[in-house]
Amino acid sequence: MTAETLFADRYRLERRLGVGGMATVQLAMDTRLERHVAVKLLAEHLAEDSNFVSRFRREALAAARLVHPNVVQVFDFGAEESTGRQYIVMEFVDGYSCAEILRRLGRLEPQPAVEILTQSCRGLDYAHRNGVVHRDVKPGNLLRAREGGVVKLADFGIAKAAEQSDITKVGSVLGTAAYLSPEQARGEAAGPASDLYALGVVSYQLLGGRLPYDAASLTDLARQQTSGDPLPLHELDPEIPVPLSLVVARALAREPADRFADAAAMEHALEDALRGIAPEPTAATRVLPRGEDATRKLERTAATAPLARTQAAPRRRRLEPIAEPPRAAAKPKPAPAPAARRSQRSAPPARDRRRRGGFMRTVRTLLVVAVLGIVAAGAYVIVTDTSRRTVQLKNDVQGDVQQAVDEIKELIDENVR
Repeated sequence: MTAETLFADRYRLERRLGVGGMATVQLAMDTRLERHVAVKLLAEHLAEDSNFVSRFRREALAAARLVHPNVVQVFDFGAEESTGRQYIVMEFVDGYSCAEILRRLGRLEPQPAVEILTQSCRGLDYAHRNGVVHRDVKPGNLLRAREGGVVKLADFGIAKAAEQSDITKVGSVLGTAAYLSPEQARGEAAGPASDLYALGVVSYQLLGGRLPYDAASLTDLARQQTSGDPLPLHELDPEIPVPLSLVVARALAREPADRFADAAAMEHALEDALRGIAPEPTAATRVLPRGEDATRKLERTAATAPLARTQAAPRRRRLEPIAEPPRAAAKPKPAPAPAARRSQRSAPPARDRRRRGGFMRTVRTLLVVAVLGIVAAGAYVIVTDTSRRTVQLKNDVQGDVQQAVDEIKELIDENVR
């Protein structure tokens, strides 16, 4: 087809964006709306399967209803009259697929990897809530925009159509075997939990730079999934936080029920793990560590993992009992009267009360005797001396009495304490 020829009388094909086993993607200009789009031309052998074509149309129509920032929108689909080629017209994402990012960088640091994964979770959650299962989540179908870093899921619709066609029933495998969930490898139907498993494999690859299972065929993959556990991410790279390793372990659980309840729960767990908060221990944590002792060790390590790797304070925490904060030291207050002090304290044992009561009675008696003696001496001096001398001694006696009273009060206070 020449550059001047319009595909489907509307799209001017400009250059090839990618090639896969099921289709070729071309960058095209929509001459009616004057915008760039991505045209996926299905492989010719798929167009020969009538069951595939009918299912593909239904699934493409369902995918076209998905309008979400993290989902590549489908604009149009059909068959080109002159060539008979089946095609899908999709939103063009100017950026890179995660497959290209992995080829270029090998792996990602936890922060950018989690940013890609959480956005993917949002797209999957929206699709699952609208009754659409992707069935082919892999790095090549996660597209990251050059500007803004928005991640979009591509290729909704093709997966289910090809999965149920006669083409896949003669021994071929849909997509890449490494991303198939254990239930898919056993020949069971795929569901939302299968997408979460595939995203767990992508998570392992983005963080660890390798696949959890290096299988050459579907049979080999099924054998490895049932007989062996992949190396924990935090053992593969000690720089990977243990809570993040636990989240990936849960996504890779063999049984769908042991994975996250939905994509939104996985998104929250990824965000919390980046902040040092480990997910709740479940049977899924046994996927990565080998043996019961290793599982307990991993969970203990996650619970006590240092928060030095965290980027910010946690946005969400589990509801836990709040410890009472330490009380600030109160300023000293004047000592209350003995009667008021006793009302503010709990009653001491009977033996202590008797001992304290006897002591207090003795102190009171001494106080009364001392005061009476001093007062009597003061009166005697006042009567027998001159008026000038009387006034002087009276003042001195009053000062002595007050000092004695204060000293005895201090003695009482110290013993009561």
